[in-house]
Amino acid sequence: MPLHFVVDERLDAETGQTVTLTGAEAHHAATVRRVRVGEAVTLGDGAGVWLEGTCEAVAAREVVVRVTNREDLPRPSVRIELGQALAKGDRDELAVQASTELGVDVITPWQAARSVSRWDAAKREKGVVRWRQIAREAGKQAHRAWLPEVGAPVTTARLCERAATTRMFVLEPTATVRLTEWMPEQTDGRDIALVVGPEGGIDAGELNSLEAAGATLVRLGDHVLRTSTAGPAAIAVLSASLGRW
Repeated sequence: MPLHFVVDERLDAETGQTVTLTGAEAHHAATVRRVRVGEAVTLGDGAGVWLEGTCEAVAAREVVVRVTNREDLPRPSVRIELGQALAKGDRDELAVQASTELGVDVITPWQAARSVSRWDAAKREKGVVRWRQIAREAGKQAHRAWLPEVGAPVTTARLCERAATTRMFVLEPTATVRLTEWMPEQTDGRDIALVVGPEGGIDAGELNSLEAAGATLVRLGDHVLRTSTAGPAAIAVLSASLGRW
């Protein structure tokens, strides 16, 4: 499979034209991945453009690719959103990485009541930038044409508002409904939102609020998963149900 690279700007190049990689992506291509003149690669902009091409010139600061084929791939008609609770250590970041590889379309940091990690005003911007970078690199590694959007942190109240416009599932080990029992036709065209709690689970008051707002409490199985693996596991189930896999 050809190596894949992502540019930050919109890709307008058509078949026969060239695209020039610069900056960090050129360094990654030339120095880290050691692409060579004549080597086939793919390029994307994270917004649906997918280019196939051949390297015409390779230098540490500039890699020129001649486009041999262009595709404009549509965004999924039903998006999978992840409301990921902030977690200690790097567990929430692991969730972002794996969820991106498995096909999540939107990632929203959630400051849950039981989140050990707290993002104050100083940490919010750095945290979002960090999650976006993780999602970008994971999406590139997975050769995704559409990279997930990473939004600003939200409160439980905001998640409750989102439950009114999406098909929201809250992962809760004590729930009686299994996520595998859900069928795609139940979405009515709405996006699907998954809510994953922190290490200590979701507070009872938050569960009640989300359920009252229209969310459905679901479990994945008989095992209790870490916050870093619950979301990715649920996304894998949904991807199969939606026919993405």
